[in-house]
Amino acid sequence: MEATAKATFVRIAPRKVKIVLDLIRGKDAEEAMAILKFTPKAACEPLIKLLKSAMANAENNNDMDVSRLYVAECAVSQGPTLKRMRPRAQGRGFRINKKSSHINLVLEERE
Repeated sequence: MEATAKATFVRIAPRKVKIVLDLIRGKDAEEAMAILKFTPKAACEPLIKLLKSAMANAENNNDMDVSRLYVAECAVSQGPTLKRMRPRAQGRGFRINKKSSHINLVLEERE
């Protein structure tokens, strides 16, 4: 039995999210929550929200025991990129790519 949660179009680059996901992969849900709360990265805020959502899905939709949950899978993929222009010297314009992420989180129960 597994509980999933998805966050799509999160306005943060996937490589920044991946750093934080590597910290919580395979950990217990409560331990993962503690790690996210005390890690000083911008990606932690949407991940805390996502983990809470996955835990609520497990408890309410699948009747799983919250104290036995662990992060079985977590992955991030690149979403659409917003292309913006930045004025530069001598009338030139440089492109700024504002990347977004799609994040998937799967929780399972330990035996």
